[in-house]
Amino acid sequence: MTYNDFQDLKLSALGFGSMRLPVIDGDDNRPDEARVQEMVDYAMSHGVNYYDTAWGYHGGASEPVMGRALAHHPRESFFLATKFPGYDLSNMPRVKEIFEQQLERLQVEYFDFYLIHNVCELNIDAYLDPQYHIYDYLMEQRRLGRIRHLGFSAHGSYEVMERFLAAYGAGMEFCQLQVNWLDWDFQKASSKVELIRQHGLPLWVMEPLRGGKLCSLAPEYAERLRALRPDETPTGWAFRFLQAVDATVVLSGMSSLEQLKCNVQIFSDRQPLDEKERGVLMEIAHQMVTPGTVPCTACRYCTSHCPMELDIPALLALYNEHKFSGGGFLAPMALMSYPEDKKPQACLGCGSCAAVCPQQIDIPGTLADFCEIL
Repeated sequence: MTYNDFQDLKLSALGFGSMRLPVIDGDDNRPDEARVQEMVDYAMSHGVNYYDTAWGYHGGASEPVMGRALAHHPRESFFLATKFPGYDLSNMPRVKEIFEQQLERLQVEYFDFYLIHNVCELNIDAYLDPQYHIYDYLMEQRRLGRIRHLGFSAHGSYEVMERFLAAYGAGMEFCQLQVNWLDWDFQKASSKVELIRQHGLPLWVMEPLRGGKLCSLAPEYAERLRALRPDETPTGWAFRFLQAVDATVVLSGMSSLEQLKCNVQIFSDRQPLDEKERGVLMEIAHQMVTPGTVPCTACRYCTSHCPMELDIPALLALYNEHKFSGGGFLAPMALMSYPEDKKPQACLGCGSCAAVCPQQIDIPGTLADFCEIL
């Protein structure tokens, strides 16, 4: 196992994510405890020392099952991370209650790493609202030693992250982002990584394989990669890309012992991609996301002609994400923060936007399709 420095700690480059644990009879709310224990034991014996969970994973079952699995190992032998569940706005007044329950669920007296979870358009106003005392409470727990290191994860836009960092950046020690070679440009991960580096924050990576999508590529893409690295799998390419990005911890949500063994083997050494190899990946990424998406460049010519004053580039970016992913939570979650008169269904279909679009996008038709697939 390779390790990266974080302050005075050495963290395993591969982190054990527990959002996709093996389950019983396909029921996501019932992790298979025996298989989870086997995986945790294997990870511990092969040098993985970072374990990540969250309040809502597996319908609330992830924290308890991980707590029981890790209890078989000395507390000082692993670093444990969990998160405050601000993706649900009803949790905002409950920070103290939830934190205490998380300590009980995970059978520990402190968390090595604790995150303000999923900062995004839906919850940024609530996270910044002083009435909930979330930041103040968590900073107090850090002062008391019940949180050793405080950070945040984000699925929101660059602008949302800027707002959060302007308010709380001084108290943050790390940031967890969705970063992978497909999203480096598609989700503008590169600019978000640059933003946190401007604030001096190290990078934790989530969704390095985009939910497994990057583990199995179309034959023509896999062949291009094989010509450059004959012995490397698509999974290996994804992780080697992140070694070149200089991520401190790469979290992988593994559903089987076989996946864990494969990942441990990849992280047994460092073979970061060179400039040519990264260039090939970026070409493939562009080719993968182009079908079914629209070529919006966010020039914003359209917005000045929209009688409803819709943020058309933002809506089209969400459309592209939802279309490429075949669904998912990101676009619906972001749209929940939009007023009704700014959502895709507010489009009048007048065509004023399309008439000035340099890319000749059928914007009204695209927004109508967005409403349909949502």
